[in-house]
Amino acid sequence: MPRISDKRERLISAADALIHRQGFYRTTLADIAEEAKVPLGNVYYYFKTKEDICKAVVTERKQSLSNMLKSCCRRSEPMDALMNLIKVMIGHSRELAESGCPLGGLCQELDEECGELMDCADSCMKYLVDWSTEQFRLMGLKQAEELGFEFVSRIQGVILLGNILNDPRRLKQQLKAVAEWITELDPDYREEERAAA
Repeated sequence: MPRISDKRERLISAADALIHRQGFYRTTLADIAEEAKVPLGNVYYYFKTKEDICKAVVTERKQSLSNMLKSCCRRSEPMDALMNLIKVMIGHSRELAESGCPLGGLCQELDEECGELMDCADSCMKYLVDWSTEQFRLMGLKQAEELGFEFVSRIQGVILLGNILNDPRRLKQQLKAVAEWITELDPDYREEERAAA
């Protein structure tokens, strides 16, 4: 007999997959229960509403993002950490082209939602921007905040277009172009060079 937490985890996993594939609004509690192979009545034991399941999905996605970013930083210089993130995305280019970004897509869909659910989803994207900003700051680049925002904007734009066109080859190409952009940043961005001038 499955443990209680197994059912909860299966519901979150099913909701995560369905929300990524078909969106939050088109996903019903019945869909989630069926995908998780849990009786619909049991869903309410773990989650009162679909919004509660979505919050759990966002929490899981944020934890996965945090783990991935920590892994990108392991024994790496800040530029290498950014490159490692791009390599991870290139490795998932087919999936990203088919289904889009699990974070960006959900943030965009919930953008019209007010309150806690939207803030919860948006916090994931803010976390990615803050992490990227920190890598540029550690590289000694001036305007790290703008560069972090631009980096995330570029990768999100690439993923969005790659998904719309369902073109993993072009998505991969453009992610490599983002990597080149990082390596070719104008030295005028470097704080120490500015200070020495």
